[in-house]
Amino acid sequence: MIDSDGVLHLDLGGFLVRTGERTVLVDAGVGTIDNGKYAGGGFLDSLRAHGVAPVDVTDVVFTHLHFDHVGWATKKGEVVFPNATYRVHAEDWSHFVEAADAEPGAVRKLSPLESRLETFTADGALAPGVSARHTPGHTPGSTVFVISDGDERALLLGDVVHSVVELAERDWEAVFDVDPVAASAVRNALADEVADSTDVVVGAHFPGLRFGRVVTAFGNRTFRAL
Repeated sequence: MIDSDGVLHLDLGGFLVRTGERTVLVDAGVGTIDNGKYAGGGFLDSLRAHGVAPVDVTDVVFTHLHFDHVGWATKKGEVVFPNATYRVHAEDWSHFVEAADAEPGAVRKLSPLESRLETFTADGALAPGVSARHTPGHTPGSTVFVISDGDERALLLGDVVHSVVELAERDWEAVFDVDPVAASAVRNALADEVADSTDVVVGAHFPGLRFGRVVTAFGNRTFRAL
């Protein structure tokens, strides 16, 4: 959303997926940060409104490990979802936690997860109807999660796409992309793949975290929210 001053506001949060006996969170918001630039704090209340307490969550899967996606992973060194297995692509764990130049804040936030962590390197199912797809560029381990039921698919894009405009403008880039060339390539490939299909997509910062479809007209792509 663009306000009257021309400032673009991006939503923060995550997605709740119930599948079989599993309760899966895709990303964990920004945490309790509220500093005038980032405003969090409501994630657990939103889950409770859907009848989900922290102890009910069986899986937490991360599209990537930037701070605004892992905020409720831990709090003051304690794991927030005590019964959950945490999953992330191995390339992101290496980049954000194990690398010699890893950011200390990320190490503090994420290290308490190690005993409950499972990293993955191959694409494939992580839970019934929930599959991981490695899409490096925004970060080394950036991952899209595909939610499927029969022939129906929803793609949770993480930060492969920050704004719906990036689905229309092929040459736009995000300043936070670790590898802008790779990020642009994977973003356009995904957008072309789902264009004019029944697939629905959503980015981690889309307005209202609303799903929509990519459609084309006269050779140009656009996003239409559902």
